Amino acid sequence: MDRRHLRRVKTVQNLYASMYKNDQSKIQLTERTQEILKHSVQIDKHIEEFAKKFSVDKIARVDLSILRLALFELLIERKTPPKVVINEAVELGKELGGEKSPSFINAVLGKIYETDEQNT
Repeated sequence: MDRRHLRRVKTVQNLYASMYKNDQSKIQLTERTQEILKHSVQIDKHIEEFAKKFSVDKIARVDLSILRLALFELLIERKTPPKVVINEAVELGKELGGEKSPSFINAVLGKIYETDEQNT
């Protein structure tokens, strides 16, 4: 399996685990996860803007973790082509999420991508 894909899976798992973190937890967050979490307020604003029917606390945690990673790559990191980021996020949704995860993730990221393209 592609090492970049494995890195993304690990990051999603780390983001997911961070949602359950408490003071006594011994979760080792990767540098990448910590960087994403630093931008989580900004990222979550985009999610809430484009997933209007769902507030961040209503989105499945796996889907939210995938969206946070993808939006970090799309809007902040900007190293990977947007269509690759979206495709990878959809694949992660198929692999880790529920039945409706891939289409939900694709819809949210597609709207954000279109808006970002119009603004640049």
